[in-house]
Amino acid sequence: MIPKTLGENSEVQNYVDGAWQTPSSAEGQPVVNPATREELAYLRYSRRDDLDAAVAASNEAFESWRSTAVEERVQPLFRLKQLLDENIEELTELLVMEHGKTRAEARGEIRRGIQNVETACGIPTMMQAGNLPHAAPNIDETAVREPLGTFVGITPFNFPVMISLWFLPHAVATGNSFILKPSEQDPLVTQRIYELVDEAGFPDGVVQLVHGGPDTVNAMLEHDGIEGVSFVGSTPIARHIYETAAEHGKRVQAQGGAKNHIIVTESADIDYAAEKTVTSACACAGERCLSNDVMVIEESVYDEFADALEAKTREQTVGYGLDDGVDIGAIISDDHLETVRGYIESGVEEGAELLVDGREVTVDDYDGTFIGPTLFGEVTPDMTIAREEHFGPIMGLVRVADFDEAVDVVNRSEFGNAASLFTDSGHKANRFKHEVEAGNLGVNLGTAAPMAYFSFGGRKDSFFGDLHAQGQDMVNFYTDKMSYIERWPDQS
Repeated sequence: MIPKTLGENSEVQNYVDGAWQTPSSAEGQPVVNPATREELAYLRYSRRDDLDAAVAASNEAFESWRSTAVEERVQPLFRLKQLLDENIEELTELLVMEHGKTRAEARGEIRRGIQNVETACGIPTMMQAGNLPHAAPNIDETAVREPLGTFVGITPFNFPVMISLWFLPHAVATGNSFILKPSEQDPLVTQRIYELVDEAGFPDGVVQLVHGGPDTVNAMLEHDGIEGVSFVGSTPIARHIYETAAEHGKRVQAQGGAKNHIIVTESADIDYAAEKTVTSACACAGERCLSNDVMVIEESVYDEFADALEAKTREQTVGYGLDDGVDIGAIISDDHLETVRGYIESGVEEGAELLVDGREVTVDDYDGTFIGPTLFGEVTPDMTIAREEHFGPIMGLVRVADFDEAVDVVNRSEFGNAASLFTDSGHKANRFKHEVEAGNLGVNLGTAAPMAYFSFGGRKDSFFGDLHAQGQDMVNFYTDKMSYIERWPDQS
């Protein structure tokens, strides 16, 4: 099946005021299948004029959309949910082709995005803010949530569907208009979703798509017609987004990078923990912010766990994500592949024990950006591979004396996105929940991914702002709470 977005001499399009438009800049870049190196389409960057036109249409649409009954605002979301379900296999294939992840991973990501659309359909209940009759003598008080205007979402390459759908449904369901700027590296699945958005029947200007590079992002941060910014990406860029947008008076939620840990205690089910660890660290080729790639192991089970994890690591199959039986797909680009290789080299140079070398992997029939899962033993917390986010399928084993030292190792990280614990000790699980400094915590599971109706946490240098993605936080971020105080004294 050839996705509708692709074709000979295909160019990526903006979606502005209900119409498809080619971005006006002569600068741009090809969209490439990382597994085959085939050029799928060409993306031109948007100029400031393109953004200005989108913002103007967005603010004009907001004036009527904000007053549209809530039950009417969610009707296009119900239709969008149905369209996403009906087209999930096409979206899956397109996502694999431009990103490199496996078919199962792509389908799972899209399902996660659909869950956010479903959650946003419940916005009539989520927007209720409270009422108190007789708050004072002859005074009634009512709290309401009001939309604010145009919001933008700036999303990364690693989850182009899910993260776009973190933001879009909640922004428009609460009565705002929304502009998305997706990653330049895999914009095609987003364009296809916007074709479904168009089919779902949103009024022109309420939901728009603007492609571009860093100049487009910076223009969004400074634009006086934009009320707020939602972002996911690396920590340096998240910090820049937060500081620049806040300086220009905007609301900001900026999810940054991560360095996540798994603690394995002496009472853990070792084989189960090893299986879940490989999946956590190597799924999506390690290119996800919930990847737990540092394993902190109590001394008494270190050797047993290392042997089990090495065996599981060697079982992983690397290849093209559209082929059957593939566990790990391609890395997003040649540049990032070299970055991941550099981290493996740093582990060797700094003295870690290389147990499985992913650089040795070969994939028949494809000349893509492939690298296999890599496992290091005897890693220390000060090593580069234990401190920095590498966004690749690299795992490191850290030996600790006991649970106290394990918690200390985790909390030394500058990041605070996620952590997981494998144990059968309720006492240690309880301590883990209260003592570990991370926003998403998992017990006896490898990846602590909140459901759509819970907020996605993040602490330290993993998050900049006050209100997170997903759940009630999204409603609070995209609305301003107002209080109406009314006095009606008896006139009789």
